[in-house]
Amino acid sequence: MTPTRITAASFLLLVLSTAATAQPSAIPRDAEGHPDLHGIWQVLNTADWNVEDHSPALGVPAGRSVVEGGRIPYQPVAAGTRLKNFENRATEDPEAKCWMAGVPRSTYLPHPFQIVQTPLQIVIMYEYVHSVRSIYMDSKHPEDPLEALWMGDSRGHWEGDTLVVDVVNLTGNTWLDRSGNFYSENVHIVERYTPQGRDHLLYEVAIDDPSVYARPWRMSMPLYRHVEADAGLLEYECYAYLEAGVPQPSGEEATP
Repeated sequence: MTPTRITAASFLLLVLSTAATAQPSAIPRDAEGHPDLHGIWQVLNTADWNVEDHSPALGVPAGRSVVEGGRIPYQPVAAGTRLKNFENRATEDPEAKCWMAGVPRSTYLPHPFQIVQTPLQIVIMYEYVHSVRSIYMDSKHPEDPLEALWMGDSRGHWEGDTLVVDVVNLTGNTWLDRSGNFYSENVHIVERYTPQGRDHLLYEVAIDDPSVYARPWRMSMPLYRHVEADAGLLEYECYAYLEAGVPQPSGEEATP
């Protein structure tokens, strides 16, 4: 190997080594050394219209699937329910009724949300209908099942730099998107929030519902921290708009 090649190779190794060591140090951390997730976060995708691939339509941007493998593995009967949901989406979508969006949909609505973090509890406040969700870091799910909740019962823990959240006790009244993808009250969801740098999170979701799906499945997407000096949650008074007759999103996707 010539001296020039040795120098180039050494330089490349130095760059890669510097990048590898710089990445973790760029992540803000709390007093206990965990990633500090404080901030205003938002997606930049079209998953709320449809978590699977979908074509554009009036008022609907085209989008790529965020589902691992591209398609949700519905059981035959559940696939029929999904099609019926799609046909009636203009009136039956819980978002069109201003209901809470549940988990995980609240994360990828076209509205920002705020994370407030303490060692014992992480609170997520959503701009959409002022939903608030608590993730308890110091306890497990109660042995006696709780009453079904719109945002479920969330218990979290850290696995390295990843916040892992186990979610149960969700209602069967929420959808995954505006095109009728859904789960039942038997669903079990595990979320993973992993920093990819100072202002990016990888959001991963594992969904298991034997009464709806042929097998557990996953989806993932990046989340972006707002860095504007005046970033904050604004008002989205969905119920007030609904009562005033202001049209709500109808989700006019192409037929799935």
